[in-house]
Amino acid sequence: MAEVNLLPAYLINGEDQLKRETVLKRLRSRLEAMGDLDFNCDTFDGKDALGGDIVAACNTMPFGIDKRLVIVRNADDLKKADSEALVAYLASPADFTVLALLANKLAKNTRLYKAAAAVGPKAVIDCAPRKAYELPSQVRAMATSHGIAMTDSAAKLLVELVGEDTVHLDAELKKIALAHAGAQPVAPEEVSALVTRTSQAKPWDFTTPFTQRNVAECVRVRAKLGDTSAYALIGFCVSSLREMLTCHALAARGQSGPGPLAKQLKMPDWKAKKVAAAARLWSAAELRAALSSARDCERAMKSGADAEGVFFDWAISTCAKK
Repeated sequence: MAEVNLLPAYLINGEDQLKRETVLKRLRSRLEAMGDLDFNCDTFDGKDALGGDIVAACNTMPFGIDKRLVIVRNADDLKKADSEALVAYLASPADFTVLALLANKLAKNTRLYKAAAAVGPKAVIDCAPRKAYELPSQVRAMATSHGIAMTDSAAKLLVELVGEDTVHLDAELKKIALAHAGAQPVAPEEVSALVTRTSQAKPWDFTTPFTQRNVAECVRVRAKLGDTSAYALIGFCVSSLREMLTCHALAARGQSGPGPLAKQLKMPDWKAKKVAAAARLWSAAELRAALSSARDCERAMKSGADAEGVFFDWAISTCAKK
């Protein structure tokens, strides 16, 4: 796209920090191709910036170049009055300035989001993170930018060890690329040797295999849960058991499937499908017995016994197929 087609403002919005920075870098490169940005770029932080100062920078004529760049990081942290100043500016922005608003998660119903979107059909650039299951393929694509290839299993292991933060993933890929020798793709063994675990599993990473009656996966995930308390985990497990029991109750009334469950529990369709699939692995009698034993388990945990051991014994014995 030619530089003359640059819009006067962009909202670079989403939780993927690496993607946001990549978009900003490309935007800056396009402007640098037009001339020197050293005296024609201002950067503000929405956590403490004043709307009037940002607008003043936007209305300042560029020096020795056709356009200037004004960057506002953490735009979703702007105070209301400062955000409103930008909303007013965006109604008639200067044609000699490109305003780049970087936001972690600016809601679509906010006035600032709507004002930015009104600048043009391509003014809002979505930087939402990939779904967890999509990350390994993204990691493999990121690896090529560092001159290496990765096997799918190596990419999955890297995500498991580091987590879903693409900035951290990219930093680890740089480290792996420096150490990697030869033309062969990076294998899981190399990732294990070079990368230290920094991510911690979430409670739902445990409840998923629990509801699927996958004992081996429950054991594996529990080791990754760090300091997550057994009391929190049993709460998540009980909630999952109740959801599956509700699925059985609806089916007994002739309302089987994820649709009625989503409506009854006010949950998204994708989650209802997962619950319905897991519920098929349990009988209603098993779920009622599991809820009853969960009550006994929690009592034992609070009686002075080893809470972690009592919970884990209950979880494994409960999800194991009888």
